[in-house]
Amino acid sequence: MIKAQVRFDRDFIIGETDKRLFGAFIEHLGRCVYGGIFEPGHPTADGKGFRRDVLELVRELNPTIMRYPGGNFVSGYNWEDGVGPIEQRPRRLDLAWKSVDTNHFGTNEFMDWCRAADIEPMLAVNLGTRGPDEARHLLEYCNHPSGTHLSDLRRKHGWETPHDIKFWCLGNEMDGGWQMGAKTAEEYGRIATETAKMMRMTDPTIELAACGSSGRKMATYGEWERIVLEHTFDHVEFISLHTYLNNYADDTPSFLASPDLMDSFIDEVVAIADAVAARRRSRKRIMLSFDEWNVWYRTRRGEHNRVKEGWPVAPPILEEEYNMQDALAFGGACISLLNHADRVKAGCLAQLVNAIAPIMTETGGPAWRQTIFWPFSDFSNLGRGRVLRTNVDTPTYSTRYYDPTHTEDLYDKIDQVPYLKFSAVHSEADKTVTLFILNRHLSDDMQIDIAATGFGNLGLQRAHTLHHEELKASNTKNNPDKIAPRTLQGVEALSSRTTVTVPPASWSVVRFNAAA
Repeated sequence: MIKAQVRFDRDFIIGETDKRLFGAFIEHLGRCVYGGIFEPGHPTADGKGFRRDVLELVRELNPTIMRYPGGNFVSGYNWEDGVGPIEQRPRRLDLAWKSVDTNHFGTNEFMDWCRAADIEPMLAVNLGTRGPDEARHLLEYCNHPSGTHLSDLRRKHGWETPHDIKFWCLGNEMDGGWQMGAKTAEEYGRIATETAKMMRMTDPTIELAACGSSGRKMATYGEWERIVLEHTFDHVEFISLHTYLNNYADDTPSFLASPDLMDSFIDEVVAIADAVAARRRSRKRIMLSFDEWNVWYRTRRGEHNRVKEGWPVAPPILEEEYNMQDALAFGGACISLLNHADRVKAGCLAQLVNAIAPIMTETGGPAWRQTIFWPFSDFSNLGRGRVLRTNVDTPTYSTRYYDPTHTEDLYDKIDQVPYLKFSAVHSEADKTVTLFILNRHLSDDMQIDIAATGFGNLGLQRAHTLHHEELKASNTKNNPDKIAPRTLQGVEALSSRTTVTVPPASWSVVRFNAAA
């Protein structure tokens, strides 16, 4: 058994978690929409074609904001194709995923689905093949009450009340050569600025996110953020970050260390944004929208991320089957986001159903939870509140993380990786303190001595752990509950001091009642 110590105080706070931190992402990609959230004719489908079994799992997962319609898809998307009578909507080639999109599901259907799921919408505009004019027209269609051609067109289409969408993304991954209409930082900064100006003229109540780098490995990383923010600083509230963790090397210790690179990514983008503010002598602080993040590697390359031939509708691509160690790395990413609650104010798990997703479905058949469902559900349902500053004393290890994406620099050396990755969240509303615990040691239990001051007596409310002896075990249609949380027995609460013992290679959550 290895031992660790954690200290935290009620009054020492990183920041309050924003409701939008716990979001997800729906793209017209594979079976995410068609056969995922939307499948008319399915035994559970409601009158609008929404799968009720999926909706039930989404409510359990409890995401708070949903990004749509992409992703790479949005950079070639004409929003007008997805509104109006379904029988009149055109079928289009989707160059991003080599598919045909029927446009049977579009902006209004997405809004109806968000209302059914009680989720805030986040819409992205196409700044790849289109520009500011189309963006402000979409905003007018969605948000203007009535009395103009586009607002009255929405009403004619059957949506009398404005959608009142507040959060908008200015394009997607515009630094990426794979993106339709990819741009240099100068080109993107200019078009994003002009788009933001015109959108805010249309509706001054909206909030806007500019595209940051598609990943920390991009050759233009850092300089992209600086140039884009020099252009857009006065016109946006957020800059985006994207990260996908991988285990290409089949190296579990390195894989479980990889969420710590998210911490570095966040810290670096915050520094760049604040440097731009300092040059302007501005007190404004750009917040971060981590609007694509997940574990993704098996289906990221080759035949699994593109169709082999033809232009099918909703092909089964990017359908990653997640295992136990994927859930552990994923949980580490959740902790990284929590521990930057002061600046990461929005986040979107990519994606929601079937395509690199926590929820899987069979077309015409059942839906089930993937292993990564569980840490996200904990993160979203139990992570609301004030994230506390913690002092963590734990044994460490060093490793080299293999990441072949975007550059020839394939390895990141990560020194002194703490075996314990930890976050503590205090909810004054619920009068609780919740601990999120990742034990990255593969063979040893971990005993954690926890001293919490300022709360009085802490009474155990609940404790569970996600652990399986077989790290490559997964949930499947035929065995959907193979990986699931179980009660954590090793918790001893004595006044303000607590001992928690967790299994090796485990994700654990402990919640206390905190009356003070």
